[in-house]
Amino acid sequence: MKRKRVFVGLAVIIGLLVFFFSVIFFVGRYGAKPGEFSFGGRIAIVEIRGVIAQSSGVIEEIRQYREDDGVKAIILRIDSPGGGVGPSQEIHEEVLKTRMKKKVVTSMGSVAASGGYYIACGSDLIVANPGTITGSIGVVMQFSNFEELMKKIGIRGVVIKSGEYKDTGSPFRPMTPEEKKLLQGVIDSVQQQFVQAVAEGRKLDKAKVMEIADGRILTGEQAKQLGLVDQLGNLQDAIETVAKLVGIEGKPQVIYPRKRYSIWEFLLKDIANGIVDILNEKGFELNYRLTV
Repeated sequence: MKRKRVFVGLAVIIGLLVFFFSVIFFVGRYGAKPGEFSFGGRIAIVEIRGVIAQSSGVIEEIRQYREDDGVKAIILRIDSPGGGVGPSQEIHEEVLKTRMKKKVVTSMGSVAASGGYYIACGSDLIVANPGTITGSIGVVMQFSNFEELMKKIGIRGVVIKSGEYKDTGSPFRPMTPEEKKLLQGVIDSVQQQFVQAVAEGRKLDKAKVMEIADGRILTGEQAKQLGLVDQLGNLQDAIETVAKLVGIEGKPQVIYPRKRYSIWEFLLKDIANGIVDILNEKGFELNYRLTV
């Protein structure tokens, strides 16, 4: 009888633990979305942090706030040195779509350069700190060459390809002049797209943008003098500015980003970060890295 009670107790405890972790999992995975249950007069903040490697999460967040009638404006809080061309352009495009329905303002943190600025220039207004690092209007494609190292250790790379330029950027051999010319054309094309986006977003003459589109970085103060930034201030200043723009009286209600993780994300997050850190320390990087 006593043993039976012990088993029953253990079963109850196990059941409660399973229930508890199930609740955490489903709340983390299917919990309330940003902007849900919101009421009129709110300002939503969308964070864009770190290297811009993908766009889906940010785009989904912007879209949800755009469709939420209780959210009157969106602030993009950018703290990023840039990243992939594709993701930056996709978020920029989503910002332009959203501007047709409600105000979008950018608040720059410590850095909002290159791809970070690409996104920012699509917003209605840009607020930066005086010392924010921004600008860096330019494109770069980096390659690694291991030819000399391969020779020293006695390894020879063999490539079978379907076309002349299929292995352009191969780490096993020097790049030919024709390949450099081809890649320069790609860089120049993306650069023109970047310059055009800045000129249109900031209502600046394209020739004026070209003068500073050489990859140089700028402080927020310098960027303001050049017309790349509208005003100087921090996030709180941006919130107050947006409230006035959309006619919110008194202290605005602000929806801050909320982190949501599943159980598996909690378990795997540290492992994934550890692997990335090790790869960075060892100097590994993707061969084709077209970044803004």
